[in-house]
Amino acid sequence: MLLLDTNILIPWLAGDSIPEPVVEQIQTDGAYVSPVSIWEIWIKVSIGKLRLETESLVAEVDTAQLSWLNVTPAHAEAIKDLPLLHRDPFDRLLLAQARAEGCKIVTTDALFADYLPDTWVVAK
Repeated sequence: MLLLDTNILIPWLAGDSIPEPVVEQIQTDGAYVSPVSIWEIWIKVSIGKLRLETESLVAEVDTAQLSWLNVTPAHAEAIKDLPLLHRDPFDRLLLAQARAEGCKIVTTDALFADYLPDTWVVAK
């Protein structure tokens, strides 16, 4: 199963262009979204780095028929096993979730592949 990084979730929900193979895979097999991405997006909105036209990202994710991958204590603890290649706490928790659950994470951030070799890095 796929886990969408925040930088994939935002254009997916906005209806922006995403590479066709990614769209096909999500439509065929589904994909997970972590509440971590919702948290990250609302923080970006609150500090002015992102504008949104929605009142509820949760409703948007549900409408898009994506599945939730809720954060568990095991996911939080799995961060201790990740090398410290960068310090973004949102990314690190998403990576820990993907690793713990055996998900392939879809992202535009090539650094993710240094953590998880089967990461699907897509061009921006």
